[in-house]
Amino acid sequence: MWLYEGKEFEPENLDPKELYGFVYLIENNITNKKYIGKKFFWSSKTRQVKGKKKRYKAESDWRDYYGSNAVLAEEVKVSGADTYTRTILHLCRSKSECAYLEAREQFERNVIVSDEYYNDWISVKVTRRHLAKVKDHINGQGS
Repeated sequence: MWLYEGKEFEPENLDPKELYGFVYLIENNITNKKYIGKKFFWSSKTRQVKGKKKRYKAESDWRDYYGSNAVLAEEVKVSGADTYTRTILHLCRSKSECAYLEAREQFERNVIVSDEYYNDWISVKVTRRHLAKVKDHINGQGS
């Protein structure tokens, strides 16, 4: 289960034109260790149609996702998913918005210099042009 704004997040209809992904916080309820990451609702797939490859968007594995950190993944296997709380911090409209907000959260929380976090590295490449359409949303002025 993912939480968003204090409630269980279960979207009725996900639309790739509306929501691309999210930035999340995973917390170990026993050790209080945390992980900040991003996940996309969609993944690109291909299928053969009349001898040609056709691309389409399919829902990703976001519902069962517990981060990309190897230590965290191993702990989830050993201690079970019930030991963790998964919270969506930001719903994002684009890949760049996800990247920007993930990096902003990671830097603001000092995740790579704090022993409170599983995060081992921060990697981001974002251009102003890619964020132009969502600038107001990022700054908290959009819907």
